[in-house]
Amino acid sequence: MSIFSCRRYPKDVILWAVRWYCRYGVSYRDLEQMLTERGVPVDHTTIYRWVQRYAPELDKRNRWYRRVGQWAAQSWQVEETSLRIGGRWCSLYRALTSPGDTLDFYLSTRRNTTSAKRFLVKTLCSTAHCGPPKGD
Repeated sequence: MSIFSCRRYPKDVILWAVRWYCRYGVSYRDLEQMLTERGVPVDHTTIYRWVQRYAPELDKRNRWYRRVGQWAAQSWQVEETSLRIGGRWCSLYRALTSPGDTLDFYLSTRRNTTSAKRFLVKTLCSTAHCGPPKGD
């Protein structure tokens, strides 16, 4: 069964809106205007719900495709940095390749073993084709 079954709008319209929002950073109200100009009257809250529902699924389905050719056979390593965001200290965990490209990241309000392990498991699952991290 399709993830788009029982929807009022066609699958193509939903995918356009989600892709434009995720790729170009267009606001929901701007997307509403763009789709209305193309003959699809849709409310900005509907687009918000589409992004919340379909963006994680699309990311999960396309993640392997984006990474296989780009970082195959390269070493990568994990880095932790503390940042001050909105007056609170947060920990930013990043997985970086040897040229400096970011494979994955995780922002946590706590600096503890649980958050570090959660990030490492997430990264190892999404970069299984690269193998474990290696130091340069």
